[in-house]
Amino acid sequence: MKDKIIEILKNVLEDDSVNENTTQKNCPAWDSLHHLNVAVELEDAFDVTLEPEEIADMRSVADIERILSNKLEK
Repeated sequence: MKDKIIEILKNVLEDDSVNENTTQKNCPAWDSLHHLNVAVELEDAFDVTLEPEEIADMRSVADIERILSNKLEK
């Protein structure tokens, strides 16, 4: 799952330096517009619907992985 998340972030943010330690704070390309695009791509890739609160909480690769894991368990 983590590799797929990182791949999506790399593609949407157009930044090959994205890794498991990437956060909104240490990645200048991760702005509000890209954030919404990331959410849309994640929904498509993992076949889930993210709630606005979940999208707002996605501030790092680890956050995204945790949120998606919780969604997929249900």
